Amino acid sequence: MSITRRAAFGLPFGLPMLAQAQPAPAFPDRAVRYIVPFTPAGLTDIMARLVAQKLSEIWGKPVVVENRAGGNALIGADAAAKSPPDGHTLLAITLTHAVNVSLFPNAPYDLMRDFVPVSVLGSLPLVVVVNANNPARSLADLIAQSRARVLNGGSSGNGSPPHLGLELFRRVSGAGGNITHVPYRGGAPGVTDLVAGNLDFMVSNLPECLAQIQAGRLRGLAVTSSARHRLVPDIPTVIEANAPGLEMTNWTAMLTNTAVPRPVLAEISRATQLAIRDADLRRRGEEGGFDMLGWEPDRSRSFMQAEVERWGRLVREAGIRAD
Repeated sequence: MSITRRAAFGLPFGLPMLAQAQPAPAFPDRAVRYIVPFTPAGLTDIMARLVAQKLSEIWGKPVVVENRAGGNALIGADAAAKSPPDGHTLLAITLTHAVNVSLFPNAPYDLMRDFVPVSVLGSLPLVVVVNANNPARSLADLIAQSRARVLNGGSSGNGSPPHLGLELFRRVSGAGGNITHVPYRGGAPGVTDLVAGNLDFMVSNLPECLAQIQAGRLRGLAVTSSARHRLVPDIPTVIEANAPGLEMTNWTAMLTNTAVPRPVLAEISRATQLAIRDADLRRRGEEGGFDMLGWEPDRSRSFMQAEVERWGRLVREAGIRAD
């Protein structure tokens, strides 16, 4: 009996060929949920909504942003990890998740094992800022202050990007115990206290302090990126300020479950790359302070692994603990 006849009669010899001949299922075949483990209107949420809108247009299916905040961004990530691995659940992450690997070694998921990167979407710098009444006019001036007296530095919580920036400033300044960390539940309350004169400085996410810099209530001393930022072109970089040890960026990425079938992952990656190249999306992201990246999965994974290792070392050496 020929192979063709075996297949026609449904005998086992023909089953693999039948399976191979089946077309790949259409994706997506229903709404896709995009979990953002933070509250609405934050940096990660803003980027996720831009990308979700464009993916909805590309796929002709809704891509619904679902805010699952709490637990230092662990709750939303855990929900994504436990979702069916069919590609219909995406996860938005940020630098916080790379830090969480070390802050929460017993987390209910493993970032680099349970998830696969789709793309690092965008990044933005932090800014070393002081109250406009502070006599410091440069990063060197603030470093001199930190060596002369105790400074209170605010952040948006233990292990947050601004806290990491503060710890890097502690090292760059050589001030040691003269830097007192004052954590807040979010960046906005810290910026408010800095404007009120209740803090000496912050290493703040750019969008969270931009309006106060533009209004003249805060003074930016340095951006933590390697190049000046188009929204604050007069503020020098930490490289220009001779403090390369303070260089860092916050970033946001899209992940999905590691067990998602390869053809589905390829389609998610294709559509995301197409979305990020859209001129309107790029314009809106850049207006929000982002440098648009849209890296491919392999480059995104290498970057994330390097970030996990870099900030893990800092967490251990600085003795950072979760709230």
